[in-house]
Formats: sequence, C-alpha cells, structure tokens
Amino acid sequence: MKKKILVLIFFFELFMLASLGVRGAWAALGESVESIESDGKMLSAVKVTSKPMSTARANYTIYQLEYDGTTVREYASPSGIVFGIAWNGLVNPDLTALLGTYASEYHEALKQTPRKYGERHLEVKAPHVIVQKWGHMRNLQGRAYAPDLIPAGVNVDEIK
Repeated sequence: MKKKILVLIFFFELFMLASLGVRGAWAALGESVESIESDGKMLSAVKVTSKPMSTARANYTIYQLEYDGTTVREYASPSGIVFGIAWNGLVNPDLTALLGTYASEYHEALKQTPRKYGERHLEVKAPHVIVQKWGHMRNLQGRAYAPDLIPAGVNVDEIK
C-alpha cells in the first residue's frame, strides 16, 4: 500500500512539473514566435495551431495555445515578432511570462491604476504596453499589446 502511494505521489509530481513546463511554452510580447513553434512540437500536452489571416488589410499570424481550459492567442507580425496576446477561459494566464520584458512596466502601472470595486473590466496603460482584462468566473478574457509593435493596417480591435 505504501509503495502505491509513493508511486502516485511520484506521478503527481511529474505531472505538476510537466504542467509548469507547458506554461513556459509561450513566446513573450515583443519576442520571436520561434519558441512557440518549437515548444509546441515538443510538448504533446499542448494543442498548438497556427492560422494565417487572409484578410486583405490584416497582415499577421495567430498562434493558439490551449491549456487547463484557457486559450491563449498570440498575434505575430510578418517579421515574426509577437505584438499582441489575447486569452479566454477558466483562468487568466501568467502575465509575467506572457509580457516578457514589458512585465515590470505593467506591474508598475498596475500599482498606479485605481481599483474600481464591482467593475468587471480592468485596463492598465503603461508607456509601452496596454493590458485589458474582463469577464467573470469561468469566463475570464483579456488582451495585452504593445502599440509600437502593431503592424501598419492592423486595428487593435483585431486582437481578441
């Protein structure tokens, strides 16, 4: 009986380590999308799809990752740089990992953003990144983007 418990604990810890690895599989805002593709191929637990946008005025690619009931979409310019991130699902993703070098700027701006209790929408504007969150339990949504990186002809409202 004791061996069975130890084996179960071992596999649980192994599962938790694998889950942590899945969350680190994203490319961060302002970085190259190469890590999305390579990490997606190595991690069979993550469903990764790329879908080029074919509209005449939009010039970007969406990379989609799904984990723990949450879908994260990363918007990349033709040069392969992530300019926007959007998500929806059961939980908000780890923004520190997704924002990369913009994370400290976001956290500083978040401290300065007044809390409006009862509001289901939060917008944090920093000099180089904008983060918006909204939704309710089991349907959390949001987006983050670097306005300076958005390609010409792409509207911010397309990041959804």
